[in-house]
Amino acid sequence: MKITDIKQQVKSPERYSIFVDDKFSFGLSESALMASTLKVGKEITPGELAELKDSARSDKTYGQALGLIARRKRSEWEIRDYFKRKEYEPELIDSLVERLYKSRWLDDAAFALMWVENRRLLKSTSARRITQELKAKRVSDDVISAALAQDETDENEVLRELVARKQKQTRYQDTQKLMAYLIRQGYNYTDVKQAITDSQTE
Repeated sequence: MKITDIKQQVKSPERYSIFVDDKFSFGLSESALMASTLKVGKEITPGELAELKDSARSDKTYGQALGLIARRKRSEWEIRDYFKRKEYEPELIDSLVERLYKSRWLDDAAFALMWVENRRLLKSTSARRITQELKAKRVSDDVISAALAQDETDENEVLRELVARKQKQTRYQDTQKLMAYLIRQGYNYTDVKQAITDSQTE
């Protein structure tokens, strides 16, 4: 068996098609190709071809994972769940996750910190709501607690500012509607009631 051609893919220029005995056999990313010893004319055995195909599949999966992470950082569970739904073998998923951690593309602690920071910046989200969101992504309780411990946001101040902002909107002139909204955002009843009461006495 012989490598008869190596062609850059038209739709995915960062990937290359490897032809064995004039037939397409597998694809590799540019980095994987450069790290390999493959070249046109190289003789390979059936066993080596099988290993190359396994390596190519792992390489393709890694590229898909990087594509997901490039669009938005992901938790470990999100990556595992995505490839599980694609019906990838558990062993391949384990290998992928390990590789992503080693290359620092995957890190639940860093993910949780980023999530907390972004949610605090984007809108007045309570710590309870943030915790619920991270739990939904299967981030561990310890990691969530550590991330929130580094958050210096004054929760009561955020709540007061949110109350003041919402009270300017027509739909939240009704106190009960405002309370219901704030509770849905994860703030507890006692704090919400106090913040609204304080706003009415200022």
